[in-house]
Amino acid sequence: MKKKLMSILLSSFFFLVVLILGADYYVQSSVQNKLYKNIETIPYNKVGLVLGTVKLLQNGNLNRYYKYRIEAAAALFKAGKIDFILVSGDNSRKGYDEPTDMKEDLIKKGIPEHKIFLDYAGFRTLDSVVRSNVIFGQKNITIISQKFHNERAVFIANHKHINAIGFEAKDVSIRAGLKVQIREKLARVKVLIDVLFGVQPKYLGKQIEIR
Repeated sequence: MKKKLMSILLSSFFFLVVLILGADYYVQSSVQNKLYKNIETIPYNKVGLVLGTVKLLQNGNLNRYYKYRIEAAAALFKAGKIDFILVSGDNSRKGYDEPTDMKEDLIKKGIPEHKIFLDYAGFRTLDSVVRSNVIFGQKNITIISQKFHNERAVFIANHKHINAIGFEAKDVSIRAGLKVQIREKLARVKVLIDVLFGVQPKYLGKQIEIR
């Protein structure tokens, strides 16, 4: 009985490892020609989509993922590679407002307020990407986040018939971002399931024109 149980556990563990590694490779390999880290070579798109994250960590320190995404979006705008910035994040509870935080910090970077649009229902990456098309009308878009996040976001866009490219914000060291990297591996399994079953955003709503 113990041997049978051990065999089942080992088989399950092996299957899980293969699933995680396979999903990671599939997502990564399918989007490599759509990711850019050089402002000079990235093509122009009307709108850049900044994927949200928390501004402050639990210890009160500034989240470097957040900081680098804001810097990347501002750099793209100032280089004339995008004309508008769509910030998409979580605003699901009182006192927590990722889009407004991003907007305020972009303005501090010199981005005109009327060039910034807010998506308050970007509860997860899939929601942000799909809503950029369905709600904000963008068929061509530049997604702005760290490379690992862009890979998943552009993968979603590909399967939702959105012509997306990704601009790589500066990343965080492996040691500092270990938990995020582990979570990302699991998220890639989830995104395959979402694509397979045609999962849609939690909320849609009225269309908003970016101009």
